[in-house]
Amino acid sequence: METGSNSDSLDKAETSNGRGNKLGSMLPKIEPFVPKRDQNHNPRELRSWAKRTGFVSHLSGETGTASSTERFDSSTGFHVGKSSRDQRAGGSSPKIEIDPVLGRTRPNMGVEIEMDSGSGSGSRQGRKTVADGNGLGEKVEERKVGLNGNGVENGNGKGNGVASVTPLVVEEKDEEGKGGRDVEIGMYPEGEEQGHEGGNGHHPGLKVGLRDNPGFGALIYYGLQHFLSLAGSLIFIPSVMVPAMGGTDKDTATVISTMLLVSGISTILHSYFGSRLPLVQGSSFIYLAPALVIINARDYRNLAEHKFRHIMRELQGAIIVGSIFQSILGFSGLMSLLLRLINPVVVAPTVAAVGLAFFSYGFPQAGSCIEVSVPLLLLVLICTLYLRGISIFGHRLFRIYAVPLSVTITWIYAFFLTAGGAYDYKGCSPEIPSSNILVDECRKHAYTMKHCRTDASNALRTAAWVRIPYPLQWGVPIFHFRTSLIMIIVSLVASVDSVGTYHSASLLVSLKPPTPGVVSRGIALEGFCSLLAGIWGSGTGSTTLTENTHTINKTKMASRRALVFGALFLILFSVVGKVGAILASIPLSLAAAILCFMWALVVAVGLSTLQYTQTASFRNITIVGVSLFLGLSIPAYFQQYQPESILMLPSYFVPYAAASDGPVHTINEQLDFSINALLSMSMVVTFLVAFVLDNTVPGSWEERGVYIWSCAEDVATDPSLQLDYSLPGKFSSLCCCSSCLRA
Repeated sequence: METGSNSDSLDKAETSNGRGNKLGSMLPKIEPFVPKRDQNHNPRELRSWAKRTGFVSHLSGETGTASSTERFDSSTGFHVGKSSRDQRAGGSSPKIEIDPVLGRTRPNMGVEIEMDSGSGSGSRQGRKTVADGNGLGEKVEERKVGLNGNGVENGNGKGNGVASVTPLVVEEKDEEGKGGRDVEIGMYPEGEEQGHEGGNGHHPGLKVGLRDNPGFGALIYYGLQHFLSLAGSLIFIPSVMVPAMGGTDKDTATVISTMLLVSGISTILHSYFGSRLPLVQGSSFIYLAPALVIINARDYRNLAEHKFRHIMRELQGAIIVGSIFQSILGFSGLMSLLLRLINPVVVAPTVAAVGLAFFSYGFPQAGSCIEVSVPLLLLVLICTLYLRGISIFGHRLFRIYAVPLSVTITWIYAFFLTAGGAYDYKGCSPEIPSSNILVDECRKHAYTMKHCRTDASNALRTAAWVRIPYPLQWGVPIFHFRTSLIMIIVSLVASVDSVGTYHSASLLVSLKPPTPGVVSRGIALEGFCSLLAGIWGSGTGSTTLTENTHTINKTKMASRRALVFGALFLILFSVVGKVGAILASIPLSLAAAILCFMWALVVAVGLSTLQYTQTASFRNITIVGVSLFLGLSIPAYFQQYQPESILMLPSYFVPYAAASDGPVHTINEQLDFSINALLSMSMVVTFLVAFVLDNTVPGSWEERGVYIWSCAEDVATDPSLQLDYSLPGKFSSLCCCSSCLRA
C-alpha cells in the first residue's frame, strides 16, 4: 500500500476543482513512508511521517488532548479544529481527523500512534489510540501492512473485532454545495484480528465467528440449530424420489437415514479438508431433477420386481462417474481456470432455474390434500416474514426454525384430522394399495388416503431401532454411458452453484474470499463426498446446499466447530432406524407443500447473487432474462415429444420423461437419451445460455460483478487468511497446502 501515491491522487483531485492552492497548505506533497527492511520500525520516524501526511496533527508527547471547540471551514469543506496551544500561537494549519472504523472525518479527536510491545508471536505491531473529546480512548490494532487497524478495543478494554472494508475517505464538497464526492485515501482494514483459534475476531454481524469456540453447550445448540434450519433440504428429497422409484415406506426410511449419514460425514470432511467454510453438505435439489429423469425413463416403467433396487443401482453408477469427474476437475486445477468464466451473471439464473424446474411438481402434488398443504404454506410464510422480528428469550425462534416449527404444527393438525375420521371412507382401508382396490368408491379415495393420512405409512412399525447404513446396501452399481454423461454435466452445474455459495458465504463470515486453489480443493472434496453418496446409495450426489448463505444470515452462526458437532448428531440419528422412520411418516402432501417454499427460497437465493453486479445494467438483465426464459421454454419443447408418457405417468412426472421420447435422434441411442435428458432440464439449458452470453457479450468487470478471489500475496501478508482456509495441522504440509492455497 503506497500512501504517497494516494496523497498525490488527492492533490490532483483537489486541483481539478480549482482549489489546489487552498488545500496545498493542508495536504502538502510528501514522500511515502518506507521503513527500513533490515530494521524494526522507529517510533520517532513513524510519528514524524504520520504527522507530515496530515492524517494526524497532534502526536503523543507533543500536544495535549483536542480542544472541545470545532469549526467548519466553509472554504475547504473540512471540519477543522485547533488545540489551545495552536490557537495561542496563531497557527493556521487545520486538523483533519479520520475515523479508522467509519472511514469519515471525525471531530474533537486526537490521534496518538505508539508502539505496542506485543506478545505471543513476537511480531511488532503498531497501536493507534484515538481519544475523543471526553477523554475516552479506543485502541486500534495495526498490522505491518498499512496504518489502519484490524481489531478495536472499547473503553472497557474488551476486544471486539472490527470488520470493515470501507476505505478511509475525505469527504469533499464543491464550493456551491450542490454535490460532493469521496476521495479515497487508500487505507483499508485488513479483515479480522489475527488471533488464536477461537479468538474474538469475526464479522461484527455474527454471534459466533468462523474460528470461535463459544463452549461445549453452545456448540451443540448452534450446531443443531444450523441443521434444523436446513431440515427441509436434508430430509424431503427421499419423500419425492423413493415413491417414484416404486419403493416402500421402509425403503424411504432407509434412504433418509443414509442421506443423514452421508451428509454428516461430508460436512465434517468439508469443514476440515474442503473450503473450510461453515457450509452444510448434503443431497441437493440439483441432483433431484436428473434423478427423476432417469427414474421415469421408458426402460424402468414396466419393471415389476425389484424396481426400486434396480433404479437405485443405476443412479449409484451414474453418481459415481459424475463424482470422479468433479474430483478430477478440482484436483487437477482445471476449476481454477474455469473460475475466470464463472461470475454472478452465470450463477444467479442457473441456481434460480434449479428451483423453478419443480413448479410442475410442487403444488400439483401438495394440492392432493389442500386442507393440510395450504395451512402449512401460510404458516411457514407467517413465521418467515411476519414473525421474524419477534424474540423469545433472546432468540428469534420463528425466523430460525420456521420450517421445522411449521411442519410440526401442521403435522399435529393433520393427525387430529386423521384421528377425527376426516379421511375415513366406508369399506376402504388405507393399508391396501390402490392397485389392489376393486371397489370403485375406494379406488377414488385411495390417492387422498395415501397422501393425507398420518397413519398411512407403516415405516414406524417396521423399522428397526438400530440400523447402520452400509456401502453397496442396494447391490452393485450399474454403469451406463447415457446416465453417466447426464451426471457429469450435472456435477458441473453443481460446481457452479458451489462457487457462488463459497463466495457469498466467505463475505458473510470472513471478509476475505478464498483463493482459487481453495475453491478447487472444495470442489474436489465435494466430488469425493458424492463418491461416498454413490457407494452408500443415497440416490443423489452430495454438494454444498444452496440455502447455506440464507441459514448463516438468519442464524448469525458461522462456527466450524458448531457445524462439526451438528454433523456428529446427524451421524448419530442416521443409525437410529426409528428417526428415519418418523421422518418417512410425514404425509406426502406436507412434504410437497414445504418443498414449494424451499424451491422458492432456492430461486430467491440464486437471484440474490446479482447484488454483486450492476443490476440496472441492460446487459445483465437481458442475459438473466433470456437465460431463464429459454431455460424454461426449451425444456418445454423437448417435453412435448412423449405421447406414451402422458398416458402412463402422473402429470407432475411428465416433464421428467422426455429422455426416452425427445426430438434428438442420432445413430447412438444412448447419446440420444443423454441429449434429450439434458436439454429437458431447465438448470442445464439456463447454465449453457448464461455461460455463453456472459463470456461473449462485452462488459466491464464492475458491470459483470466479476468474482474477486484472494491471491498468493494475500495469503503471505494476512495470517488470518491462512487460519481461515489452510488445512489443519500436519495435513497442511502433507497435502502441499501452499500450492492448494495459491493455485
